Amino acid sequence: MRRTQILQKKRRRKRRIFRVRGKIFGTEEIPRLCVYRSLRHIYAQIIDDTKGKTLTTASTLCAEIRDDVKGKKKTEAAALVGKLIAERAKKLGVEKVVFDRHGYKYHGRVKALADGAREGGLKF
Repeated sequence: MRRTQILQKKRRRKRRIFRVRGKIFGTEEIPRLCVYRSLRHIYAQIIDDTKGKTLTTASTLCAEIRDDVKGKKKTEAAALVGKLIAERAKKLGVEKVVFDRHGYKYHGRVKALADGAREGGLKF
């Protein structure tokens, strides 16, 4: 890809992020579950937007699941992260969340993380 194509791709994704975030807002009762996907890892945060604080996080780099992730495909690892974030949210008393896919398509690793969080007991 040429440099201009890469810049256009980034701009389009930024526009999608702002469009989605304009409709989604996490409160104290129903916080926002935000997903970030890099080439190797996937990260999830539960955020209370009224206070502007991150309540809990989980990723493929967490010590609890780092050994389980080795040798698995990225979608399987994303499902493990979803289960871990749901477990941590339950400890905080969070049962319902608003899902923020952060401009990504609801497909592949993002969907696997969401399904894993649902299996763990979170409701969207």
